[in-house]
Amino acid sequence: MNYKQNLGEKIFNAFNLIFLGIIGILALYPFVYTVSISLSTQAEAARGGLHLFPSELSFTSYKMVLNNPEILTGYANTLFRTIIGTVATLTVTCLTAFPLARKTLPYRSPIMVFILFTMIFGGGLVPSFLLIKSLGLYDNRMVYIIPGLVSAFNVIIIKNFFQSIPDSLYESATIDGATPWQILRLIYIPLSKPVLATVGLWTAVGHWNSWMDAMLYIESGSKQVMMNLLQRIVIQNNIDLVQKGLANPDISQFTPETIKAATVVITILPIILLYPFVQKFFIKGILIGSIKE
Repeated sequence: MNYKQNLGEKIFNAFNLIFLGIIGILALYPFVYTVSISLSTQAEAARGGLHLFPSELSFTSYKMVLNNPEILTGYANTLFRTIIGTVATLTVTCLTAFPLARKTLPYRSPIMVFILFTMIFGGGLVPSFLLIKSLGLYDNRMVYIIPGLVSAFNVIIIKNFFQSIPDSLYESATIDGATPWQILRLIYIPLSKPVLATVGLWTAVGHWNSWMDAMLYIESGSKQVMMNLLQRIVIQNNIDLVQKGLANPDISQFTPETIKAATVVITILPIILLYPFVQKFFIKGILIGSIKE
């Protein structure tokens, strides 16, 4: 049966399209502006007005950023903490959430209270710094991984998703002789791809964007992450950090602003490319993981 919209519905839908289109353009323009400035020459970058696409292209800023050894080292450290940290977090979180999803677990309620307690109260910056030093994690790359290995929020989300899986699957697998580890690996994890993809993306974005821990706990320049270098370039205006990327750069082909823009684009590009592959899991993963108890 064909459904015909009345005049009020057509006006409402048209208003929604226009309004959301304007919001989309306003959200997209800062990124387009940054990309345009990063590809501009000195004269083009100094021009006022809108910057949608540069009239004269220049890749000098990108060459300076990508040829700088400190930037490449920071990029490698960021990739290390993002990949290793995300995999480790998902592994430990699943191992924590799986037994908590079983109602037969002894002392299940007190354990959940303890986990919820960590979401409300924290030790503070000074005790955390002293703890990091006492554990031997100061100026150690593992400081990027271990302190944030488990999040109480992620444990609750994945636990609730596990509880949405019928108990009959667990019981049938147990009757067939499967161990809890086999049940988790062969049944629960394959069925939990939406929530794992969602939590994995949250974790990856958190690792990729993190810079405070590098500033507090890392002294060696060889262990700095990209976001810490970006903070020094964009906020502290330390352009000298990038200008050693080329021996004799053409000063007419770049400005401090184009270098900053190129650094920002290179920094955020991997996460932007990752989003489309996991976006389809967001709604299902978040809804089931948050409301099922």
